[in-house]
Amino acid sequence: MQRFLIATGSLLLLAGLLWPWLSKLPWGRLPGDIAIEREGFSFYFPLGTSLLVSGLLSLLLWWWRR
Repeated sequence: MQRFLIATGSLLLLAGLLWPWLSKLPWGRLPGDIAIEREGFSFYFPLGTSLLVSGLLSLLLWWWRR
């Protein structure tokens, strides 16, 4: 558990440092993301992005536990 927390903290620190470049990637605007914008109302649900991130994390954790 300690290694997991250290790795997670390191990844968050790295993502924070690289944020100016990471924010230019098309994350959150993938096909499958639901965005509804009307006057006075906006709704955004990143379904495609969530599925992609979930799949990548699942593969990463599977590889790490092997």
